[in-house]
Amino acid sequence: MSYIIDRRLNAKKKSTVNRQRFLRRYRKHIKRAVEEAVNQRSIKEIEQGGQVTIPNRDISEPVFHHGDGGQRQRIYPGNKEYMEGDEFRRPQGGGGGGSGKGKASNQGEGLDEFTFNINQEEFLDFLFEGLELPYMVKKKLRDATQTETRRAGFTTSGSPEKLHIVRSLRAAHARRIALSGKDRRQVRELKRELWKLEDAPTNPENTKRRELLRAEIEALEKKIRKLPFIDDFDLKFTNLVRVPVPSSKAVMFCVMDVSGSMTQAIKDMAKRFFILLYLFLTRNYKQIEVVFIRHHTHAKEVDEEEFFYSRETGGTIVSSALTLSGDVIRDRYPAGDWNIYVAQASDGDNWDGDSDACRQILINRVLPHVQYYAYVEITTGPHQNLWLEYERVREAYPETFAMHQIEEASDIYPVFRKLFARKMEGAA
Repeated sequence: MSYIIDRRLNAKKKSTVNRQRFLRRYRKHIKRAVEEAVNQRSIKEIEQGGQVTIPNRDISEPVFHHGDGGQRQRIYPGNKEYMEGDEFRRPQGGGGGGSGKGKASNQGEGLDEFTFNINQEEFLDFLFEGLELPYMVKKKLRDATQTETRRAGFTTSGSPEKLHIVRSLRAAHARRIALSGKDRRQVRELKRELWKLEDAPTNPENTKRRELLRAEIEALEKKIRKLPFIDDFDLKFTNLVRVPVPSSKAVMFCVMDVSGSMTQAIKDMAKRFFILLYLFLTRNYKQIEVVFIRHHTHAKEVDEEEFFYSRETGGTIVSSALTLSGDVIRDRYPAGDWNIYVAQASDGDNWDGDSDACRQILINRVLPHVQYYAYVEITTGPHQNLWLEYERVREAYPETFAMHQIEEASDIYPVFRKLFARKMEGAA
């Protein structure tokens, strides 16, 4: 038996394992704290890590201890100054370990809270846990550029780290059996004949025959032992090949209303929603494209910087954005090759007579080609004609069209999770 002793020095991140164990153990509490932090942060700070606070009552652990009552004697180590009955001064500051801040009260109770820091990676892990693009399906091969390594049996050549020991020993054993099979059978026959002669009466002829048999058996066994235990021919290596796999190509259309009816507060909430969506997409899907479309009376495809920070505004014609989305899908993203998703944010205000055109465009040009369409209306007032027309669209496409209302900033994250919650297997 051999022992391996690891004498390497501890790495700088030696507490990483303990930290991951802590995060897994209190996942529910940390997740709730992260959700609360999202609602309180500004747009620029939404993706940063930070402090997470958990009440002490949630991290307490059961302990075994003596019950109250009875007579007990204790010996405390380190006491060299005091004897039983000695008196000493009360520590200044009240003798407590608290901060001393706050005012006295005749009611209420509580516990200190446990606060620790999580980094950006951990923050986003908890933020987007359990979310996915719904109805993601496999499309065509994308120029055979996406491949993965798969096992493809065994080969007789390869690098030492790919050596398959069990297969190699099995091949060596089979080779020895095959090459020595005839000799082994002959040895068994000669031994049976030798045993018969040993039981027979002793005479010069039998004695001579026994000596010949022993010599022949020894020669055959020596020949068998000369066979090598393992040969280069016996070595088997794991064979790995790269094969093309179906690429889940996806594109997300982000459509935002920037008309004059969208106040700065509504625009900030719309941006928060799209920032969450953009972080979610870029973090979880490496091969996804994002198309940004802003609209007032006219729609325009813009880049990320202009989409989130441009101050352009105007009237409201929602159909212009839907028409542009349909044109981009037709020209650049054929439905047979791409998984297409659309997310639209608006305050619901639209030019009279245009809402019916929006419904027609969605039903005829957009929804037949998309996997999922999510519409959020940011308003505290009654729903307008656009919402009513979209309700008719949802009745026609209940599986692929979803709509929710956002009234205040605290509604953004819950609505976002409802729209992109992970569906059960087979739901699509």
